[in-house]
This record gives sequence, C-alpha cells and structure tokens, in this order.
Amino acid sequence: MKPLSEMKVVVLAGGPGSERLVSLASGKAVSEALRSVCPSVALLELEGREFALPPGTDLVFNVIHGTFGEDGDLQMELERRGVPYTGAGVASSRLAFDKIASKERFLEHGVLVARHEVIPADPDLAPPIGFPCVVKPPCEGSSVGVHIVPDASGWRAAVLDAGRYGATLMVEEYVKGKELTVGILGDQALPVIHIQPEQGFYDINNKYPWLNQKGATQYFCPADLPPEVGEAVRREALKAHQALGVEIYSRVDLLLEEATGRIVVLEVNTIPGMTSSSLLPKAARAQGIEFEQLCSRIALESLALRTA
Repeated sequence: MKPLSEMKVVVLAGGPGSERLVSLASGKAVSEALRSVCPSVALLELEGREFALPPGTDLVFNVIHGTFGEDGDLQMELERRGVPYTGAGVASSRLAFDKIASKERFLEHGVLVARHEVIPADPDLAPPIGFPCVVKPPCEGSSVGVHIVPDASGWRAAVLDAGRYGATLMVEEYVKGKELTVGILGDQALPVIHIQPEQGFYDINNKYPWLNQKGATQYFCPADLPPEVGEAVRREALKAHQALGVEIYSRVDLLLEEATGRIVVLEVNTIPGMTSSSLLPKAARAQGIEFEQLCSRIALESLALRTA
C-alpha cells in the first residue's frame, strides 16, 4: 500500500439528502486536514447521486451525511467501480441507517434500548405506547422529522410531519435524562460527551445553529459522570457499534435516564459530522488525537481494510 502522502484522495460531500449543508462543511474541514499529510486531495461536492472521480483516485473519503452517503448506495457504487472508501461498508451502512432494522439487531445482541413500536404514518391511528412519546422517521439523520410528543394534542401534527419522510414511523417511549454520545474508533470507545441543549432536545437547530440561526447547545467532554457510569456508557456504545458490524468508526447516541440511571442506545451514526468542532473530533481530541490525525487514521485504516 502506498503511503498516504503519495495517494490521490477524493473527499465526497453534499449529496441529495436533508443534511447536505452539514456535509459540505464536513467536506471542507476533512479536505483541509488531509492536505497537511496528502498533497493530492480533491473535494467533490455532489448535487445529487451522479459523480465522476478523477482518474487514478486511490481513496474516496465519504462525508455525505444521510441519504446516499450513509444508506449503503454510495458504498455499493464505489465497490462496483473498484474504488476503496472510508468507513462503514454496504451492509452495515444500510443496517445502521434504518432505525427499525438497527433496533431489531440491538435487541438480538442485548443492547439496551427504549421501548418502541412501528406504525404506519397515519395520524388517525391511536398512539401505541401512550404519552409522552417520541415520533421518528426510520431513515433520516440529524433528528430530521423527530418530535417529542408530550400529550395527545401534539400527536396528529407530529405524525403528519414525520410522515413526510416515509410511510412508516417508529414511536419510542420518552426517556428523560442526559443526552450523551460516544465516538468509536476501531475497537476503542472515546470519551463520553454530554450534550446539553439550551432549550428543547438535540434537534437539527441545536446541532447546527449556523444553519438557521436558531438553537444553542453546550458540550461537556469528557462528560461529568461517575467513573463506573462513564465506563458503562462506553461499553454499551461499543456493543451497539459492534452489533451492527460497523467498520472503522462511528458515533453512538445514547440517553442516561434521570430517574433510574438506565442507559438507552438511540442510534449509531456511520458518517458523523467531521468539522473540527464536531462531536467525534471533540472526543478524539480529548483522547489526544488531533483532527488531522483522526482523518489520516480513518483513511489509512479504511485503505488497509479494503485493499487487503
């Protein structure tokens, strides 16, 4: 395998999904970071699903969040072309992207999850698990279409909005507690981050205030948790990552229930945000891994996996 300094790397960003602007920011950050170790880096910003790679591309660094980037379709196309790429493969991407399928796999592997039901996106159906509850489209990222529904008055509007993203919805019990996230790098769980939105929950506005000039969030890394609790959260995150068979890296979102201390895994993100201030890079930095090192490590470990 050639050293990274001699490779042609293409960073793919943008895409057709609802997280396009976030992906473009990740693409710019990763490109700049990789150029410190690899002079031949090109940033390719996709509008849709069509793209042409420069001749001689050695590696695609995929930072397309959500649709096309995380659902396995891009991975399948790159495998058809014989081009190595970073991160999760076809099968694990598809599994992690589908909240319903991943929840089933979590249950098979004993991962701790919230009680849930799957329903048609029909606002006239009675809520299956009572209130408060959380309504989610199964195949969207960045909390797009997610609604916390405190009582019956908000049910219809939540189902109608979430239903814009698909004909099937997942309804979960509402778990009140600390929002946590754990980055996974190889077989290592990075320090826990406590996510504390100033208002509401960690929706797309609180994740990315620069998108709509709304929302604000504080981050505590490492999270202020008793050591045994922090270790339990990290173990559960790694267990969820491994249950889905995710390759190279991910970021696992969890809740720590306020009343009971119960740990609940929400989802595994196979292409988490990759700006220098995103959560996975924050956790890596707390572990002594700077952003440039993180990007290089993901690139090299992905190459080693896919050129073996």
